[in-house]
Amino acid sequence: MNGQLTRRAFCRWGMATAFSGLSFTASAAGRRSTRPGANDRIGLGFIGVGNRGRQLMDAFLHHDDVRVVALCDVDQTMLAKAVKKLSERVDTCKDFRRLLERKDIDAVVIATPDHWHAIQTVEACKAGKDVYVEKPLSITVQEGRIMVRAARKYGRVVQVGTQRRSSPPCRKLAERVQREEFGKICLARCYRISNMFPTGIGRARPTAPPPTLDWDLWLGPRPMRPYQPTIAPYKFRWWQLYSSQVANWGVHYLDAIRWYCGELAPASVCAMGGRFAVDDDRTIPDTMEVVFQFASGRLAIFGQYETSQTRAFPYGDVELRGTKATLYTSSNGYRVVPERGGQFQDPSPRAEPEEYHEPLSDADQAVLHTRNFLDCMRTRRQPNADIETGHRSTTFCLIANISLAIGQRLEWDPQAERFTNSDEANQMLHYEYRKPWKLQL
Repeated sequence: MNGQLTRRAFCRWGMATAFSGLSFTASAAGRRSTRPGANDRIGLGFIGVGNRGRQLMDAFLHHDDVRVVALCDVDQTMLAKAVKKLSERVDTCKDFRRLLERKDIDAVVIATPDHWHAIQTVEACKAGKDVYVEKPLSITVQEGRIMVRAARKYGRVVQVGTQRRSSPPCRKLAERVQREEFGKICLARCYRISNMFPTGIGRARPTAPPPTLDWDLWLGPRPMRPYQPTIAPYKFRWWQLYSSQVANWGVHYLDAIRWYCGELAPASVCAMGGRFAVDDDRTIPDTMEVVFQFASGRLAIFGQYETSQTRAFPYGDVELRGTKATLYTSSNGYRVVPERGGQFQDPSPRAEPEEYHEPLSDADQAVLHTRNFLDCMRTRRQPNADIETGHRSTTFCLIANISLAIGQRLEWDPQAERFTNSDEANQMLHYEYRKPWKLQL
């Protein structure tokens, strides 16, 4: 699709999919037949209004039954940019706890750096707010499990921002793969590709933070350290204390793979990589390869290639290699390439070539995903990317980072959510927060 659909056309498209075989509970945009009254609008508070936070504001503002009540960010510059997007008066603050105290906020949208997601989500649930939280859900496995427990204990609807879970083409593909229409999927691959050679995120000396930024509050539960321009804003994605690229990008693709294949968790993980070519301040690899093995008999591979950016696939961002066909998938469609019999087998094609595509941009999918969240707030049903779903998919990324850190293939028990062959790895399932921050139900 060239550009976004118009709002009216998008709502018509949403209504059509709502009544087609591709739809699923409460996911279609424009489902409401009448404009809700002022008393029926859902009050939203946004925590973190940097680039992604403002994109989510756009998605939520697409819906007539919401009103933005308050914005929170530790950076006054980001707050000012977000306020300009709104036509109605809105209150602002830099401490999320002030926002959670408000009685006129029904739900919060969390788009802060990864190391803040757990505390803010748990505190929001305790305050009686529903939550839309960006991916990756957490920065440790233990955080994620506590977040799930908080959502269940306080009866909150929590949607995680893996938005292809609200994409009708992805839903259709998941159903077909699980029916084994393409044979058994024995191997799946996905990649984060960007040529950041030679200088990457750059190098910078520690310095005083900008006067508009509360650096202590930005760091939160992580250790105190001097401000550095190659950390904030946004470049924290390349610092393992605050994020990683396997979590930032890999969670989208690995979530899709486990959904398509009907998997809960891997049985083992092995990661290799390092800083091989890019000269910058990062503390994560510029090159990384992770292999996950499942008890069901399949592998999933994630590669982080930041020293070259030639496309890995002819189409899409996830490859599923089945015994009848290989699929190349994106969030708005897929391509089927028939397999043929190889050595000692009948060489006839085992499937028909096929392409399926729907005109959905990333922004359109965000509208569908936010619509699903709002609808589930009303019905109290679990959303498409429920917090348990987000936790399980995020766990892939977090245990990959642990395998890389200790240089070992690790065996994973998905029920106990612990490693069975490394005490050292189990010590990395959580970390001690900087005082006074705590994570408690």
